[in-house]
Amino acid sequence: MMKILISDAVDKAAADLLKKEHDVVEAEPSMEELKEMIGEYDAILLRSRTKLTGDIIAAGKNLKVIGRAGIGVDNIDLKAATEHGIIVVNAPGSNSLSVVELTIGHMISLARKLVEADRHVRSGQWNRKAFKGVELMGKTLGLIGFGRIGSEVARRAQVFGMDVITYDPYVNKKIADEMGVKVVETKEDVLKNADFISIHALLTDETRGMIAGPEFEIMKKSAYIINCARGGIVDEKALYEALKNGNIKGAALDVYENEPPAGSPLLELDNVVFTPHVGASTKEAQMRAGTVAAEQMLTALQGEKPQFLVNRDVWKE
Repeated sequence: MMKILISDAVDKAAADLLKKEHDVVEAEPSMEELKEMIGEYDAILLRSRTKLTGDIIAAGKNLKVIGRAGIGVDNIDLKAATEHGIIVVNAPGSNSLSVVELTIGHMISLARKLVEADRHVRSGQWNRKAFKGVELMGKTLGLIGFGRIGSEVARRAQVFGMDVITYDPYVNKKIADEMGVKVVETKEDVLKNADFISIHALLTDETRGMIAGPEFEIMKKSAYIINCARGGIVDEKALYEALKNGNIKGAALDVYENEPPAGSPLLELDNVVFTPHVGASTKEAQMRAGTVAAEQMLTALQGEKPQFLVNRDVWKE
């Protein structure tokens, strides 16, 4: 029996799965507390709150497996984990549909000014002319990224009668063609032509800050941008200037460069819709993410190769 730390809230089914075979502790330690206690554990299951930096990983003297209940692993120092021979597993696809539906919800909210209208009525006002929106029908949706989530957003957007274009250097063009999604050569082709732009890329050195000042300059003044992927892909200072100066119409954000985004000038603007990184926060997604990650951890702890092994270099055949 090994000792496992669950450092973020996960679905009960995931915790119960681990408890059947191992000694499990559930806690939400600070980074300082985690560094002090991590040496006691053989494995850790986390979501996005916990940050496993290189020094914390180094302190995990007995650590064998890191499980991420979700897909993104930018909160884990993969290089450090690999150097210390620690297996990292995740749960790709587990929260995809939840993120897809939030993206569509944000798109509709921007198009029909739902958040502003709600505040307006709550304040006792009734100026219907102030909330003339736009239809999605006939508009162009531009996707930056066409993986699991991007492609599912495309399917739903097409139901609304939207034309969909995408830029993704790793796109499966055959799938895009079969779906009737136009693949363009550059992200600038998306930005210039889309009425709604939605980000669906991982945060990497390549994508960090990829939507900044020059990109906002070439967007339509009537364009809306949505980011339910990762904070840091959109330069928030540049986004603020673009929104304030009328270079684009509006934005919806679920992720931020710093979370929470306390003190961000974006909070001063009325043409931004905010959610607190809840893309994966549905009952269904959390159950899938937690149980899949737990299953992957158990497989690794049994000495077998997990299906969703992130740092493949650590595995010795």
